[in-house]
Amino acid sequence: YNGSSDLQLERMNVYFNEASGNKYVPRAVLVDLEPGTMDAVRAGPFCQLFRPDNFIFGQSGAGNNWAKGHYSE
Repeated sequence: YNGSSDLQLERMNVYFNEASGNKYVPRAVLVDLEPGTMDAVRAGPFCQLFRPDNFIFGQSGAGNNWAKGHYSE
């Protein structure tokens, strides 16, 4: 946390879990039908921010076709 508001620091647990060393991990679950988007997050500048067990993805995507993803995946 980088700020000066005591109220914001009190409410950090709404969106973040406190880890060791006064560091915060976002409460997030990243979900997609294809692994490519998750690989992009893992390779990006914020890869250390997310827990690896919060990535949920399928093996094949829907090709930007909502109906295919909704009815068959």
